[in-house]
Amino acid sequence: MKIKPLSDHILIEPMKREEKTKTGILLPETAEKDKPEQGKVVAVGPGRKTSSGKVIPLEVKEGDIVLFTKYGPNEIKIDDKEYLVAKEEDILAILE
Repeated sequence: MKIKPLSDHILIEPMKREEKTKTGILLPETAEKDKPEQGKVVAVGPGRKTSSGKVIPLEVKEGDIVLFTKYGPNEIKIDDKEYLVAKEEDILAILE
């Protein structure tokens, strides 16, 4: 299934981080953790429309690795895979 976000929405695949304690113990995925704050942009919408109807393109593009606000994006499941849908304002930075 192909997803095309609308307006300034961005489809993000969350990146799984390997959690390790200070003593070197690896925590399993089943351990209670906060939501990931990094992800890979899978798809982007065309951009935000102004009141005059002009479309302002998004600054992120497919393939970018981004930092986003912890509780801003909405979780969705497509073909048994977890994704996040965020607005451009929820994106804090692009990692290079």
